[in-house]
Amino acid sequence: MMRRCVSELARRRRPDRTVDTMKAGFQCLVNVSSSIRATDSQRCSSTCATSCATDPDVLSRETSSSEMLVDSFGRFHNYLRISLTERCNLRCQYCMPAEGVELTPKSELLSHDEIIRIADLFVTSGVNKIRLTGGEPTIRKDIEDICLHLSGLKGLKTLAMTTNGIVLSKKLPKLKECGLSALNISLDTLVPAKFEFMTRRKGHSKVLESIDAAVELGYSPVKVNCVIMRGINDDEICNFVELTRHKPINVRFIEFMPFDGNVWNVKKLVPYAEMLDKVRQSYKGVERLQDHPTDTAKNFRIDGHVGTISFITSMTEHFCAGCNRLRLLADGNFKVCLFGPSEVSLREPIRTGVDDVGLKDIIGAAVKRKKAKHAGMFDIAKTANRPMIHIGG
Repeated sequence: MMRRCVSELARRRRPDRTVDTMKAGFQCLVNVSSSIRATDSQRCSSTCATSCATDPDVLSRETSSSEMLVDSFGRFHNYLRISLTERCNLRCQYCMPAEGVELTPKSELLSHDEIIRIADLFVTSGVNKIRLTGGEPTIRKDIEDICLHLSGLKGLKTLAMTTNGIVLSKKLPKLKECGLSALNISLDTLVPAKFEFMTRRKGHSKVLESIDAAVELGYSPVKVNCVIMRGINDDEICNFVELTRHKPINVRFIEFMPFDGNVWNVKKLVPYAEMLDKVRQSYKGVERLQDHPTDTAKNFRIDGHVGTISFITSMTEHFCAGCNRLRLLADGNFKVCLFGPSEVSLREPIRTGVDDVGLKDIIGAAVKRKKAKHAGMFDIAKTANRPMIHIGG
């Protein structure tokens, strides 16, 4: 079947005040977080300490890598996230406003060939991991062909995808044949009725089928992304931990983040320290694992569990110092920070005939303007940014 994919490739290849009150309340959470972190660091061996300055993977760059990917703080960006579409078959509350979003006209979205050209430019400059996002990437009709082309780029080590899993189970065997090597599946509740409330759509059982299909096809770990919101699904944390007992699943608990239209409020935020405390109250042998310097996650294993758990602490403990991520949006805009409002178009230069050297100049200039860290959660909440569905998960 792999030969069939290769033959397809050959055939298809073509040239206020409220904020002050919220801050005060959050400071209490930070104090608790600091206390738990101190305890956690005592439990963690010295090998868990991570430093970009001493990690060999960060120090050693292939000779083919380009200064285009190095920002003014010396961070080397070898991870590109590509949003393939703004469309989605769910309407998750933290991703888009209830009234929906205005979609970009098709003519203003990147074409298949434009995506491959830009991706190739990044990979030849040193990017070795690409993640496909959306919207929902699996609803794009040419998703298999895109995976086939991208996985064939010389120098690319990992082709990953973040998906809601609604139609994944049927497409996954072919996607794996075409080079998809890593998966994140979004699931925020194990209760079907709550799933419909959170996503404004049906399909809970289909997501579970996709998780099982990924495990059966040998993806290890299968990463399950779970955005935790107080009063909605924070009572399910330990239920999600149980997914890791017998299967190679990595449940990634994500702090609720502010984006345009998702009505973010600090009262909905469940800090990492509080989530971890809930886990430790219910499970013995919760051990911190060694993180890679560019990890966005704090990783843990639990005695007797096949899988692992992680926490994405974007709000309470940002990881900007080790950031190695860049984003290409479905409309061709290039974004160097998830929470930053600045974007630069790559689509327009391509369509006006700019060559690869010119594109690298544009990309490099944008990377050099990347800030040391994001503005902090309260300023982020007040800063104009796109809905998550436009940016890509």
